[in-house]
Amino acid sequence: MRVRLDVAYDGTDFSGWAAQPGRRTVAGVLLDALTTVTEPTGLTVAGRTDAGVHAAGQVAHVDVPDAAWAALGPTLVRRLAGLLPGDVRVRAATAVPDTFDARFSATFRRYEYRVTDAPYGADPVRRRDTLAWPRPLDRAALDAAAAGLVGEHDYAAYCRRKENGTTVREVTRLDWRRDLDGVLVATVQADAFCQQMVRSLVGAMLAAGDGRRPPDWPARQLTLRERSSEVTVAPAHGLSLVAVGYPADPAAYAARAEVTRNLRAPR
Repeated sequence: MRVRLDVAYDGTDFSGWAAQPGRRTVAGVLLDALTTVTEPTGLTVAGRTDAGVHAAGQVAHVDVPDAAWAALGPTLVRRLAGLLPGDVRVRAATAVPDTFDARFSATFRRYEYRVTDAPYGADPVRRRDTLAWPRPLDRAALDAAAAGLVGEHDYAAYCRRKENGTTVREVTRLDWRRDLDGVLVATVQADAFCQQMVRSLVGAMLAAGDGRRPPDWPARQLTLRERSSEVTVAPAHGLSLVAVGYPADPAAYAARAEVTRNLRAPR
């Protein structure tokens, strides 16, 4: 039986999602808990978050024996709550068709990045997920910088390139808001992201927002075909994966996965 897991975690004390020998990772902790109550096969995630990055809407899937699911399904979330540490939770465990793939069936990933320009820094109760910025930030300049980065582009300037991989992505949403507490929040949504892309985009926009770069400078980096040495990667702790989207009709899971697997070549 394939089971979808909706997962949330505070990434502060994790060395990212992916299991690594000798390191505390979200996947490692989650697999340890699952193995205590069943016999999981594989653990596929929608987005492999880096060390220090948080998640409120991460999605993964795992295969478990049919008999185990029949016995444990109704109580799996509660059982895992008793086994997992406080900085990771499985919010839901749902049986899905075996065509569901947490990674390849996804239609979008949505991240938020929190930053405060308050002179006193981040509020103590939100210091783990909010970046304290030392300069005043202009919301209009941030919005102008964001507008130039939306669309399908080769984001090589903003990515850590992988061999035989592509840096072409489609950013469908990129905007800023200032919440009532004064914190600025960037929302970034795309079909997929390459490594360090979101934090690099935020780093470039912050340089425009505090006046060190003109608002059109982040968009001009899109003409580059290699990682830009001028783009600063924003710190990990301000970033959270907040949602992953999938086709509304489960019958479309396989078709979506096939589309996702088609490699897009840089233009």
